[in-house]
Amino acid sequence: MGFSLVEGIGMGLVLCLIIGPVFFALIQNSIEYGFRHSVVMALGILVSDSIYVVISHFGVSYLTHNPSFKAGLGYVGGAIMIGFGLASFFKKTFNRPNSGGVLAKDPPRRMKGFLKGLSLNGVNPFVLLFWISIAGMVQLKKRYSEGDRLLFYGGMLLTVFSTDLLKAYIAKRLSKFITPIFMLYMNRAVGVILVVFGIRLLWYAVSKSW
Repeated sequence: MGFSLVEGIGMGLVLCLIIGPVFFALIQNSIEYGFRHSVVMALGILVSDSIYVVISHFGVSYLTHNPSFKAGLGYVGGAIMIGFGLASFFKKTFNRPNSGGVLAKDPPRRMKGFLKGLSLNGVNPFVLLFWISIAGMVQLKKRYSEGDRLLFYGGMLLTVFSTDLLKAYIAKRLSKFITPIFMLYMNRAVGVILVVFGIRLLWYAVSKSW
């Protein structure tokens, strides 16, 4: 059973190397609002991944063979990502440095951060397709018992969550070097990245519709 845990941790490390829109949003959130708020956002990402694990593991993966289902995920995901991107691009910075030399801002409600992590990760159809591929791989491992599967998924999810926290912590530690103009450009860069990912999802949805 211990080997399945090691395999899960290894696969989680591989997943952490994939840089997507959630990565940039998490780093931005840590720099702007602090590590604690990023922990809440990372929890939202963890819950989203856990839901997809349950869905894929218990046999609804056949839904992804339906082009309409995948197209719907693409349209919704693309629209939400573009919305987040535009909000980030046009976000204003405040010239009120705090004692640490970082922009002082009114922190958002923690629930907002949780929902942002949940939605950004949850509406991306590529995340669902990824977890379905993992579920297929796990099913092919005939030596895996139910306990092994639980350890595999648990190790993978906890590895992803831990590395998300590490990314946020490092970003926050570097925040004292962040200037208002840097934050302005970072907000715009993150906004452009999210819009690009959103457009990509919309294109994916359109291709599945035809």
